[in-house]
Amino acid sequence: QVQLVESGGGLVQAGGSLSVSCVASGSIFRINAMGWYRQAPGNQRELVATITSGGSTNYADSVKGRFTISRDNAKNTLYLQMNSLKPEDTAVYYCAADIVTSYRVGDRTYWGQGTQVTVSS
Repeated sequence: QVQLVESGGGLVQAGGSLSVSCVASGSIFRINAMGWYRQAPGNQRELVATITSGGSTNYADSVKGRFTISRDNAKNTLYLQMNSLKPEDTAVYYCAADIVTSYRVGDRTYWGQGTQVTVSS
C-alpha cells in the first residue's frame, strides 16, 4: 500500500508565495519521476512541473521562472515553491509519483488527494 499526502496549500494574495509538499509512504522500493499537477474548476488537470530521480526538472510554460520543484529522496518528499502567484494559479494541486513497490514489478503512478491553492486578486 502506497500513499501520497500533500500539505501546505492555502490562501495567498496575488504576488505572494506559497509552498506545498507531498510525502510518499508505504511499501516503496524505489521512486522514479515525481510531479505536480493542478486542476481548476471546469478545466482539465494539467502538468505544472516534474522532476526525475536524478533531479532533472521540467516546467509548464505558465509557471517557468516562478515555481521551483524539488525533492528529498531520503525523505520520499516532493516540494513545490510557488512565487509571484497569480489568480490564474488558483487550483487544486496534486502530486504524482511513479513508484516501484517490488524489484519484481515495474512502476505505476500514484496520486495524492490534492491540496487547494487560492490566489486572491
